[in-house]
Formats: sequence, structure tokens, C-alpha cells
Amino acid sequence: MGAYKRFALNRVVCPALALPEFFQLAHEVGVGGVELRNDLAGGSVIDSFKPFEVRVLADKLGITILSVNALQRFNVRSAQREVEQELGSLVELATGIGCKAIVLCPNNDVRDQRSKACMFEETVACLRLLRHYFEESDITGLLEPLGFPESSLRSVIDAMRAITQSGGENYKIVHDTFHHVLGPDSREVLRNEYDIGYAGLVHVSGVESDIPVERLRDPQRVLVSAKDRLESRQQIEFLTAQGYNGPISFEPFAPEVQGLNYSELRRALGASLEYLTTR
Repeated sequence: MGAYKRFALNRVVCPALALPEFFQLAHEVGVGGVELRNDLAGGSVIDSFKPFEVRVLADKLGITILSVNALQRFNVRSAQREVEQELGSLVELATGIGCKAIVLCPNNDVRDQRSKACMFEETVACLRLLRHYFEESDITGLLEPLGFPESSLRSVIDAMRAITQSGGENYKIVHDTFHHVLGPDSREVLRNEYDIGYAGLVHVSGVESDIPVERLRDPQRVLVSAKDRLESRQQIEFLTAQGYNGPISFEPFAPEVQGLNYSELRRALGASLEYLTTR
């Protein structure tokens, strides 16, 4: 395996690129996978392409489609009818393009007045209701705790416990280096309480802004460099030392990254990959 094949690109890194050019970028920088999204302009995960065409393109370039990101507010019991309808469509699409995972994002809304106990109970209940979609399709549901104060699932430890209580065998967890810093889990807590076998994907981004941590939001998320305040490289080293050997996907939302032209972005990704892999 090449030095960068463990890495992947989330399409948010360059949302203006057409799908073939995005796949080509991933191929040229040497990563092994991509993540697609359902929240970009136009609303289509695969643009105007047919699922089999996307599968052929990925196979031709040796690219693995790691996930479709994301099923939103999966853990709101009152929204389950709409959530299940969307999940059914996402499972059908993922199957068609050869993708083996769908990211599940918790409700992240300051208007959510549920108690913490209720949020956790509904997370477990919703995972039980949704589990058959993943088990019947052999697709993984990737829970992504969001560290924002208004998030209804902030902790990977809570996510692990919810998966355990739901009995779902096709659930894993996304460790996001940005949300880890905003969330409640210290590295010591992860070392002592987290079963690394639950980790299914790492999202990596960096922050160089001097904005206080509690005020950080997606627009501050850039590519990782030596200036990174999140210690993302150290987080990856820690997870690897704990036994994680899965994919690591770049997920920068910053406009200054998304606005780079193709050549600039290719160089910037190359520099970040080198930083993350050189010891």
C-alpha cells in the first residue's frame, strides 16, 4: 500500500469540482478513497451520473467510495418517518455505487430542548429502529459525534454505549479531530474507556485561527499543518497506537481551502499529507 492510500478526501474539500475531477484529484494526490455528500449545491450525491457510472469511474481510478455523508438528525424519535425514508434512499444509492457506509449525524440544534438523558435514550431507540437497514444491506452506519455545545451526541464514549445498548452489529463511530477538541472526551478517557474496535473512520482537519475553542465552527477548519491547534497529527498517532488502522479522510470546510484552484489544492493536499505521514 502506498504511503497515502490510508487517506481519503471528503468532497467538501472542493465542492465546486465536478465528480470526475474530484475523483481525479484523489487519484493524483495518491489517496485511496473518497467520501461523497448529500448537502452540496444541487442536492445530488453523484451529480447527474448514474450509480453504475460512478462505480465504474471509481474502479478505473482505484478509488474506494468510503461513505455518503450524511443522514442528519438520525436520533430524533419524532422525525423517524422522514429519517427512514431518506435512509432507504441512501442505502439504495450506496449499494448502487459500491459504497459500504453512511454517516449518521445527530441533531445539532440550539432549539432542541430534550434533556441529556432523553437525547441518549432516543439515540439508542433510533439506532434500534434503523439497524435492519444496515444489517440487510451489509452497509455500516457511522455515528459521528459533534462536539458543538448544542449537539445531542457529543461524545464517542456515549456513541459507543448507545451502539452497545442498541444491539446493532453494523454500527461504527467517526472520530473527528475537530469535534474531539470541542467535545467532552479527553485523551485519557479514550485510553481508559474507549474500545478502539468501534472506530470506523477518522475525519481530519486543522485549525490555525486564534478564535477561542468554544467559538470554533466549520469555517475555521483548514488542512492540517504544523500550525494546527487541534493537534490532529497527534490524535491520529494516538488512535493508531490504540490499534486503529482504518481510513483517515480530509474534511476541511474553510472557504480559503474550498476556493483554491485545482493545482493549488493539489499542492496543499500534498503538503498536508506529507506533514501527517512524515516522522
